[in-house]
Amino acid sequence: MIQNITTAQIAKPTNLCEEIERYLQKVFETEMKAQGSVLVSYTPFVIKKIAAYLSGRINLPASIGIAGETASGKSTITMDLIETIESFASEFNIENAITRVNTDDYYYDRSEMVKAAGCFSEFAKNYDLDVPQALELELMSKHIKELLSGKETYLPKYDMSGTAIRHDNYTLAKPSKIIISEGLFTLTDKVKDAFDFKIYVDIAEDIKKKRFYVRAEERGLGDSADIIYKNANEKAEVHIRPCKQQADIVLSGAADRIKYKNFLNKIIAVIQELHYAE
Repeated sequence: MIQNITTAQIAKPTNLCEEIERYLQKVFETEMKAQGSVLVSYTPFVIKKIAAYLSGRINLPASIGIAGETASGKSTITMDLIETIESFASEFNIENAITRVNTDDYYYDRSEMVKAAGCFSEFAKNYDLDVPQALELELMSKHIKELLSGKETYLPKYDMSGTAIRHDNYTLAKPSKIIISEGLFTLTDKVKDAFDFKIYVDIAEDIKKKRFYVRAEERGLGDSADIIYKNANEKAEVHIRPCKQQADIVLSGAADRIKYKNFLNKIIAVIQELHYAE
């Protein structure tokens, strides 16, 4: 049974926890003031929570959910986070450091509908992929909770090339110290409670639009691109943007990628100092 971490569990930190909190507070405050900062905002409680995990006061796996609009940069940020953590884990021979659960893999299989429409672009004109109901988020929540409880589980794999095929029980995922997920609807109602840390990626409209049309061309959306973009914007207003209000951390989707890694490395430095310093 997965237990949510409560304020009471962190209310009376040890001296070590307090020391880590002070360090993290300085890191976050400094980053907020920096030009081109990766941070847009954060809640005070999230620093206490991170400190509780880093100090060992909370000795459980942690789950991280990352959400944002289409072309916000959430996938790139997630992969940079994974790469940074895996690099650290490799350097210090840490096993099972991080497991990714991709929200997009939980789209329902609609391959027969694509075949009936003749192609994906025609299918997309009449089927709304920009609502949470297009994904089996209950299954995703179940899989994350299984991993957090120490169980191996098989994840689905959705074909993003335009077939709308979902292969179930496709990828064996092993429990790890961090479970990370990203996607449009990662922080919506049916799955948000599976995450210990909720992150939202914010992006300016002009940057988002430019990125979208580059991707649309790569995916061969053709004349459907305008319709899909308009619908994505309208549905984001209802289903995605409200998630920003409940996020523990809001990141800038326009920040330089190196800055994300540098910021994360400052947090990881706590682990290195506590457990791997010579």
